[in-house]
Amino acid sequence: MNKPIIQFKNFSFKYDSQADDTLKEINLEIQQGEKILIAGPSGSGKSTIVRCLNGLIPNEDHGEIKGTCLVNGKDITKASLFDLSFTTSTILQDSDSQFIGMTVGEDIAFSLENDCQPRDKMHEKVNKWAAELKLANLLTQSPQTLSGGQKQIVALAGVLVDESPILLFDEPLANLDPATGLKTIRLIDRIQKEVNATVIIIEHRIEEVLAEHVDRIVLVNDGKIVADQLPNDLLHTHLLEKVGVRSPLYINALEKAGINLKEVPELDSITNLPVDDTIKNRLEMWEEKQSKVDDKKDVQPLLTLENVGHRYTKKQTHPLHNVTATINKGDFVSIVGQNGAGKTTLCRIICGFISSEGEVSFDGHNLSNFSIKERAEKIGYVMQDPNQMISEKMILDEVALGLRLRNVDEDEIKDRVNKTLKICGLYPFRNWPISALSFGQKKRVTIAAILVLEPDLIILDEPTAGQDWQTYTEIMNFLGDLNKQGKTIMIVTHDMHLMLEYTTRSLAFANGALIADTTPIALLTNQDLIKQASLKRTSLFELATHYNLPDPNGFVQAYIDSERHGKVGVENE
Repeated sequence: MNKPIIQFKNFSFKYDSQADDTLKEINLEIQQGEKILIAGPSGSGKSTIVRCLNGLIPNEDHGEIKGTCLVNGKDITKASLFDLSFTTSTILQDSDSQFIGMTVGEDIAFSLENDCQPRDKMHEKVNKWAAELKLANLLTQSPQTLSGGQKQIVALAGVLVDESPILLFDEPLANLDPATGLKTIRLIDRIQKEVNATVIIIEHRIEEVLAEHVDRIVLVNDGKIVADQLPNDLLHTHLLEKVGVRSPLYINALEKAGINLKEVPELDSITNLPVDDTIKNRLEMWEEKQSKVDDKKDVQPLLTLENVGHRYTKKQTHPLHNVTATINKGDFVSIVGQNGAGKTTLCRIICGFISSEGEVSFDGHNLSNFSIKERAEKIGYVMQDPNQMISEKMILDEVALGLRLRNVDEDEIKDRVNKTLKICGLYPFRNWPISALSFGQKKRVTIAAILVLEPDLIILDEPTAGQDWQTYTEIMNFLGDLNKQGKTIMIVTHDMHLMLEYTTRSLAFANGALIADTTPIALLTNQDLIKQASLKRTSLFELATHYNLPDPNGFVQAYIDSERHGKVGVENE
C-alpha cells in the first residue's frame, strides 16, 4: 500500500502569541489523489492545518509543535518553504496577501518565472488558464483594481498554472458569485482528476462543495478532529449543526417536513434522493401548513440614486452606469450579481469614497455637499476586506474607536462595545490582539466596529463570507432585529439563501448595469435574470423539482416564511 502524501501523528501546535494549543492531538492521513473537505466553525483550527501543510508553520508562524506532520514524506519542522513550494500550492482566503505581480498576467506567471520556464511556455500556460477562468480581458490590469471575486479567480489561476501535487484551497468560494462558485468547484474537480492532484478544500459552504464528489469530510472543532467520514455518513448525523456548520438546505427542508433521514439511503446529492411518493406527500403537506409572512411597510424614501455611475479607467469594459433606484426607510436590500458588475463600486459611491456621475441624495439632501466624515454619521460601511478597515492592535480598542472619536462617555462606550462584541461572538476574545485572529474573525471585528455606531443606513459588503453557520446566523438575526426596529440595511452578497431568507428586496447587477429591482423570490424565478447576473437557484428549488411538487417557487417561499416565523421575537444577548 502507498504511503499517505499527508500524515499528522499526534500533532499539536500552539502559536507563540497564544496561551493554549490551536491544534490538539491531530491524527489524519490523506492519500495521493484524494479530495478532502475540511469544515468547522471560525477559529476551529482549519486554516492552521493549511499553514502546516504549506510550510508557513513553522517557517513564518512560530510556535510550539508536538508530534509529527509529514508532507510528501518531508517533516515540516525540517523542510523549508522553498522545499514545500514544489509540493504544495495554496489559495489563501485573503487573496490580496498573495499577489506579487503588477498586472494579472504577471501574477499568474510568477511561479513559472521562479521555475525559470521559457518565455513562450509561460505565455502558453498563462493564456491557457486565463481563458479557462475568463480572465483574458484582465491580464493587463492591476490585481488591486479588481473586485473581491475577481481577485480570488486570479489567485486560483496562479495556483493552477503551477500544477503542484497538493492543492490547498482556503475558502475558495467566499467571494465568488453563485454561478462562478459552481464553475470553480467543477473546475477544481476536473483538474484533480486530470493530474491526480491531492485537493484539500477549507470551506463553510458545504453544500456548494458537494456539487462534485468529495472523498471525505474532516470536521474540526476547538482544534480537534471530531469527525473524519464519508460525506453521506456525516450528513446522516447532526454533527455539522452541533459544531456550528450549516447543513445543506435541502436536508433541513426534509427534516422540517418530518422525514427521518435514517430512512433515506443517500443524502450527499439531491439527484441521489429516492423518488418516493411518501417523501413527496410529506413535503406537500408541510408546505400547505405554512403561513405567509407579511413584509409590507410604509414607503418613505431614504437614499435616492439618479443615473449614478463610475469608470475606473478609460479602458474599463463594463463601467457602472445609469443606476437609478430609491432605497426606502426600513428596507432590507440585497445587492447581488456577477463578480465585477459594480456592486462594491456602488457602495463606494454612496459612502463618498469615489467620485460619481449622477446624483446621490440622503433623506432629501444632496450628498455631494457632505464630506466623507459627515456621510459616516449617517451611513455605516463594512468593507469586503477587513484588513482595509482595521487600525488598532486590540479587538476592544478597534470596536471602541469610532465612539471615542465621537467623544462618547467611556462608561457608555464600555456597555455598547461589550453588547456588540457578544452579538458578534467576539466577547471571549475582547482582549486579544487582532493579529492573532483568522480572516473570518477579523471580519466580525469590522462589523462590530460599525454596528456599535448605530448609523441610519448600514451597508455591508459580503458580511457572512468566511463565517461559520452559527456566527452567520447570529449576525444576520441581529441585522434582522435592527431592520424590524426600522434600521435600513443594504447587503452585498453571493449567498442566495441569505438573500431569500433575510432580505425583502434585491438589486441585481450585470456588466455594470442595474438589471432588476424586485423581490428575492421573483429574481430567482426568472431564468434570464439568473443567467445574466450569474446567480443560482437554491437547492430548495431543486428539491421541489426533484419530487415534482406542483409549485417549486411556492415551496421555496414556504421554507423562507417558516424560517422568518422562527425568528420572530428572537433576541441576541
